[in-house]
Amino acid sequence: MWTSKLRSYSDLGLFVGLAAVWGTAYLAIQVGLRSVPPVTLAALRYDVAGLLLLGATGVAAVRRGSRWRPRTTEEWKLVGVGGLLVVGVHFALLFAGQRYVSGGVASVVMSLNPVLTPVFALALLPDERPDAREMLGVLLGLVGVGIVARPDPSGGRTAIGVGLLFLSAASFALGSVLTRRYESNLSLVSAQAWTMVIGAVVLDLLVVVLPGESFGAADVTPAALAALAYLSVIASIGGFIAYFRLLDRFGPNEATLVSYAVPMFAALSEWLVLGAVVSATTVVGFGVILCGFVAVKSRAIRRAATPTPDRPTAELQTSGGGAVTVRGNVYYRDVE
Repeated sequence: MWTSKLRSYSDLGLFVGLAAVWGTAYLAIQVGLRSVPPVTLAALRYDVAGLLLLGATGVAAVRRGSRWRPRTTEEWKLVGVGGLLVVGVHFALLFAGQRYVSGGVASVVMSLNPVLTPVFALALLPDERPDAREMLGVLLGLVGVGIVARPDPSGGRTAIGVGLLFLSAASFALGSVLTRRYESNLSLVSAQAWTMVIGAVVLDLLVVVLPGESFGAADVTPAALAALAYLSVIASIGGFIAYFRLLDRFGPNEATLVSYAVPMFAALSEWLVLGAVVSATTVVGFGVILCGFVAVKSRAIRRAATPTPDRPTAELQTSGGGAVTVRGNVYYRDVE
């Protein structure tokens, strides 16, 4: 009995801890943007995170005598598409959007990710056509974003920021759907490491070509270095490990709910540190997006809530597209 209680407390702590880490990552972005251009900050984050994770993966693979590099065309397409859309474009737009809105607002718009997936599945995956309830969920998600991006007295800055963040969420959802096309026997950690490295290269190239972006323009302050270390090591690598531990323990349906605890921690941390306050309209918009998520995931939520006589720990394995397959369910998740 005590072992069971300790395990449930540990799982709850992991869930809350991960939501807190990903929520406070938005605060770290806000701090970093004070002295580093947005795409430059995103590039530095994944330069560090990608190289650290790839290095650790390579060393571990050599010791085990296992494969850690993509070998087939399908595997290179997988990490290439993931690096371009799920890391590169996604985070460039996310960091750019946060120049105009608070981390609390950004985290609310990012919760739209799983709601947008059925839209791209409809166009690109004929075997996964969404039903009427899922399309209602998509509509509710769009309405929620519209509420968050309401006309405001800041000269439209909120609308610009929300627009960039919406495109960021769309890039992630599109990348998630496209990677389902590719089969891979590469380990999940290795695929994630290569995806981060390729995404870092994409971001580095954007720094070179975009006006106002430059590694030389970064003001290397202690606060900026602390923000970069937190985003690269704690939020990216630590968050990745913690999230897939949750997937292993509970499966994708329950683990998805972490995304909807993140805005609370994002708003709370910015209020405590920066004095930022989330408006009532943003809260309403988040509620509508959450309703959209429930509509999209209604069947999965019912399955997750149905007790079973013997529910063993979820069996985690890699699947086509470097996705995670847990009990036959394929799930994709960004590491914030």
